[in-house]
Amino acid sequence: MNRPAPRSIDEYLQQLRTALAGEDPALIQDALYDAEEYLRAELASHAGKSEVDVLSIVASTYGAPEEVAAAYRDTEIRVKAALHTPRARPRTTAPGALSRYFGVFSDPRAYTSLLFMLLSLITGILYFTFAVTGLSLSLGLSILVIGLPFFLAFIGMARVIALGEGRLLEGVTGERMPRRPAHPGPAAGFFARVGQMLKDTRTWTTLAYCLLMLPLGTLYFTVAITLLAVGLSFIAVPFLKVWDMLAGHDDWTRYVNLGVDVLDNWVGYLLVCICGVLVLPALMHLARGIVRIHCDLAKKLLVNPAA
Repeated sequence: MNRPAPRSIDEYLQQLRTALAGEDPALIQDALYDAEEYLRAELASHAGKSEVDVLSIVASTYGAPEEVAAAYRDTEIRVKAALHTPRARPRTTAPGALSRYFGVFSDPRAYTSLLFMLLSLITGILYFTFAVTGLSLSLGLSILVIGLPFFLAFIGMARVIALGEGRLLEGVTGERMPRRPAHPGPAAGFFARVGQMLKDTRTWTTLAYCLLMLPLGTLYFTVAITLLAVGLSFIAVPFLKVWDMLAGHDDWTRYVNLGVDVLDNWVGYLLVCICGVLVLPALMHLARGIVRIHCDLAKKLLVNPAA
């Protein structure tokens, strides 16, 4: 079914949004940004023509909304195929439970997810400090002339942080995140721009994400560092015992003291070591799951809901 040709930029964008219905919101946001940026640049370069005339020119250069939507779908498929992690050679038999459990060590996403959890405390502190400081200064300076420009700069920086965080999460998990910001729309006056930012839901969801990152980052870091320390220390128990014996120390508790009599023997040391070996892949699986959930939360808060 052929749609009537759009007669305004807003109508063009609405048709493009409709044509991309069901696609990833991050893809829709990027497509809308590119289209609006191009259309408004064309309108500015043809100052003597109406939007209808400019759109008729665009139809033969940039393409109709349905054509642009199809091009974005095709490009997204090719990009996903290019960035997809190569699959391992197919097995002749189905992998067993242990193979699947320890196979997490061959997944690069597990390592990047664990690194994200370890770094999340630092980013959480930075984001939380940025949000609280920016909001406080914006309110405190609102009675002065500099208050509104400061607020605009603060929100602009918050959106840059959101875009960078999205790119980081895409690199860590492979989940599609925006590669363009949400377009600010047509040129507007200073106070109109402030009003748009205040009414924009994404302004407040982005700040909410910055504030949430401190408790979430603290939780992620605590879980990651605790399990990592437990796993590595358990694995080290028998090796520390051997080192203690080779060093000729009579007091073997100098390095190893499990605190449980039944484990204070070589069988106990080996059992504790095995537990440590099991804890590490559990941590890797947990890291992948936590970061996937976090990525879903980030997508709800950082991606333009209008997309």
